Amino acid sequence: MAPPFNSEPQRTGATRRSAVGLILGAPLVAGCAGSPFGGGGPFGGDQSAGPQQQPSALGSGQVKVGLLLPLSASGNAGVAAQSMRNSAELALAEFQNPNIQLLVKDDNGSAQGAQQGAQQAVDEGAEIILGPLFALSVPGAAQVARGRGIPMIAFSTDSSVAGRGVYLLSFLPESDVNRIVDYAAGTGKRSFAAFLPENAYGNVVEAAFKQAVARKGGRIVAFEKYSGDPSASARTFGQALASADALLLADDGDALVGVADALAANGADLKRLQLLGTGLWDNPRVFANANLRGGLYAAPDPSGFRSFSSRYRAKYGGDPVRTATLAYDGVALVAALARTQGGQRFSPDVLTNPSGFAGIDGLFRFRSDGTNERGLAVMRATPGGGQIVAGSPKSFGA
Repeated sequence: MAPPFNSEPQRTGATRRSAVGLILGAPLVAGCAGSPFGGGGPFGGDQSAGPQQQPSALGSGQVKVGLLLPLSASGNAGVAAQSMRNSAELALAEFQNPNIQLLVKDDNGSAQGAQQGAQQAVDEGAEIILGPLFALSVPGAAQVARGRGIPMIAFSTDSSVAGRGVYLLSFLPESDVNRIVDYAAGTGKRSFAAFLPENAYGNVVEAAFKQAVARKGGRIVAFEKYSGDPSASARTFGQALASADALLLADDGDALVGVADALAANGADLKRLQLLGTGLWDNPRVFANANLRGGLYAAPDPSGFRSFSSRYRAKYGGDPVRTATLAYDGVALVAALARTQGGQRFSPDVLTNPSGFAGIDGLFRFRSDGTNERGLAVMRATPGGGQIVAGSPKSFGA
């Protein structure tokens, strides 16, 4: 694969090395796989939202970009939106004021609000739309964008809302599952089991798990889903684990502790198995749980988010939410493409470049169906936090 060309926002702009790929300056990065569907889970970060009276446009460049965020939504959603807006502003500053203008629209976290915000943005000349954050808000905004023939890069973690011209920049469960199953198979694991929640997130993980195990030539020797209290399902499932050598557990970090404890209490020998997980394992309660200790999970390399958080705190005086990097990388991406790709800057061929791009959270690339693939690290759960077992890839394979 040809090496990527470099767009270092904090330094010299775009220096072309080859015709494919982009690296968005800022260190490679970090943390957890975000909340399950619709962006409505734990956003993390503190409550420092910054000033509330703010301009509806950021930057003064000629290339106009819509940015849809639930700024007036209540609770964590509004806090996350403000942090993402700050991160978009930080990206503009670190890219040395590129030739773009962000048209910031408050979608209020609703489908109607997102559709109205998208309409306002395209009426004002937006060539591409970043956002919205929630799955329920994507279809209406996408309808507007498609009607004008412009692409949209949304932040939802629900891959069902992706599609032609609607790309997702978020952390998708499929990437986590593919990475951790591939790694486990590479270490000799062949007999897989999975114990998953009966919900939308569990359904996506299930489909990805079955495909990944089959692709690696493994076999699934035990599989079960639970709803509510996992104890009842754990009784029968624990007995089915005798022939497994790897067990996938994928749930919200807080719920995961209860799942592991229920399995152990019902006779499952979790120390004999290699436990596998998704980025939702990146949670202090997981690290503190003895039954999950030594488990492996897929997530971005943490170093990038640490560096980003330091720069964010210096500018805004508070911690960013975990989803803030999506807004930063989205703005850095459109800024780099506007600087280097001319009139084709947001065309499907450019956006789905197989070499992909590298931002704060490491490598990512968009597929033609709107979903994404991320280059993730493999982490081990320890009492002191996640430790890197295998680093994130430096390039995508063929």
